[in-house]
Amino acid sequence: MTSSIQVLGACPHDCPDTCALVTTVQDGVAVKLQGNPAHPHTAGVLCTKVSRYIERNDHAERLVQPLKRIGPKGSGRFEAVTWEAALDDIAARLSECKSNNPETIVPYSYAGTMGLVQGESMDRRFFHKLGASLLDRTICSTAGGEALSFTLGGKVGMRVEFFAEAKLILIWGSNSIASNLHFWRHAQAAKRAGARLVCIDPRKTETADKCDEHVALLPGTDAALALALMHELIVNDWLDRDYIAQHTLGWEQLRERALQWPPARAAEVCGVPEAQIVALARAYGTTKPAAIRLNYGMQRVRGGGNAARAIACLPALVGAWRDRAGGLLLSSSGLFPVDRAALQRPDLLAGRRPRTINMSAIGDALLDTANPIHALVVYNSNPVAVAPESGKVVAGFAREDLFTVVLEQFQTDTADHADYVLPATTQLEHWDIHTSYGHTDVLLNRPAVAPRGEARSNTWVFRELARRMGFDEPCFSDDDETLCRSAFAPGAIDFDELQAQGFTSLKLPDAPFAEGAFPTPSGRCEFFSARLAALGQDGLPDHVPNYEPAGSSKAFPLAMISPPARNFLNSSFVNVKSLRAIEGEPLLEIHEADAAARGIVDGATVRVFNERGEHRCRAEVSRRARPGVVHGLGIWWRKLGLDGTNVNQLTSQRLTDIGRGPTFYDCLVEVAPDA
Repeated sequence: MTSSIQVLGACPHDCPDTCALVTTVQDGVAVKLQGNPAHPHTAGVLCTKVSRYIERNDHAERLVQPLKRIGPKGSGRFEAVTWEAALDDIAARLSECKSNNPETIVPYSYAGTMGLVQGESMDRRFFHKLGASLLDRTICSTAGGEALSFTLGGKVGMRVEFFAEAKLILIWGSNSIASNLHFWRHAQAAKRAGARLVCIDPRKTETADKCDEHVALLPGTDAALALALMHELIVNDWLDRDYIAQHTLGWEQLRERALQWPPARAAEVCGVPEAQIVALARAYGTTKPAAIRLNYGMQRVRGGGNAARAIACLPALVGAWRDRAGGLLLSSSGLFPVDRAALQRPDLLAGRRPRTINMSAIGDALLDTANPIHALVVYNSNPVAVAPESGKVVAGFAREDLFTVVLEQFQTDTADHADYVLPATTQLEHWDIHTSYGHTDVLLNRPAVAPRGEARSNTWVFRELARRMGFDEPCFSDDDETLCRSAFAPGAIDFDELQAQGFTSLKLPDAPFAEGAFPTPSGRCEFFSARLAALGQDGLPDHVPNYEPAGSSKAFPLAMISPPARNFLNSSFVNVKSLRAIEGEPLLEIHEADAAARGIVDGATVRVFNERGEHRCRAEVSRRARPGVVHGLGIWWRKLGLDGTNVNQLTSQRLTDIGRGPTFYDCLVEVAPDA
């Protein structure tokens, strides 16, 4: 007799939406995955990617047993071994490194799962006890996140559901249809009620197609646009002077800075018509409530932190925070009272202060002979594909003297370079607890099916390594359900409700900053940041030009951004055949004028190159590209590319002005027909 159950879970992927899932299981097999209709944010709807999650879970190429390298690094040649043999050898190798200098061991992880348990609990305890180098996890959002901290006090903002009530929405640096689908539902509701939607993005995205207006600014010029908007707000007195006086800091200094940015100056820098800037400022200054949905694409340039700061100042100038449908949202993650000390146990460092390695510069770090890395443990990430300047990353991973362990679900580019590959569970196979950076609910994920083959959770692996290395603190015995319960302090969330329905909502005011009370040191929106000034930086936001501004190089005249392909999520889902079939092959979008000047026809194979490397892909002569800017859609696994590379062959390891983040979209190239 067939038995069927439904198991409540959460989407683990790096997306603001953090959807609630319902998995139908028959006789131990997952047969259906859907969005949870009872969860208001998910409302039963999943993106195309996650709707194929069972296909990914049951993929024929899932790793199901531990593997030991038998061929050259990068060859992908391995033999199966037992867990006992693999873990014994790994523990011995790490113990040897520890006895010499534990800081030569480096963990490398990011948001392959956004779960607090499988992503940042037992692993952190293990590496803290070990005394390994710390990892500065910067590769996505630190420029914008720290910018918000210096301006608003943290990753805080308006609640996403109230965008539905806004009368003007600026969608800034976000292809919401592809990467924030459930916000788009609220934006559409606002539009049906008469709201105006404006997309600000170098690329004419699918979202731009559906908005009332598209501002196609050049990459890295967002702060110039924001300052010009401020200029117009000031000269036309479209200001909420009472809100400014009561709830902001540094107004006079910001006013002086903004008045240096008339629309004509910004138009030249941004590459957009002056009249468009003037009209946008009028709309923002005179429409109430006005809301800004900011996303992380715009902060992946040299001046990304300053740009996020400048944009985050705008709502306070017009008093948009007074209304629950006004303000700004970049990330809501700072609203969650996560007890990270309980999860990660930094006390296990016992006073030690290991060095910190910036994950965005892992290529240089692996090639640094003066400060060597001898062992690397990679989980929840695929750095050979996703880290910048991947020619150096590959060279670093190819070192025969580097001991590399990779916890993975598939044989990725990074797994190909491992000494051991350990098969990891998927979200359908383990416990986890999730916050969100796009809404304000906590979600619980229960395992729906047994792990495939010998796959094991990240927490299990680090518990077993801790045992072998003699780490006998009781915290190394915590099981995953215990870890879920320890993620929040007692009483911070309703865990009974979380268990019963799979989600629980934070209790927050509708308009959190209507009366100021920002979580900054001053309690105000800080136009001028004394904390930044104390670090030797400009306390006011300013336009900081790209390292590689568009049009500044004769050799490399095209600016390249590398936004995600619609059916991939970073490098996840690239090996799901139904999704890869939709994407086809690695693609470069180029404007018809730039293509014609280079003798490039639609569908041709082209060389994209700069001083850092070369990448071959197919060109699409596209209306989505503006003149002077090309789009290398990513992130493909290197081994699935035409020549074993991807767009990160071209990106640099230089860092952002604030937050030490990567500058993926600050990249000049030339494009030529493939010889």
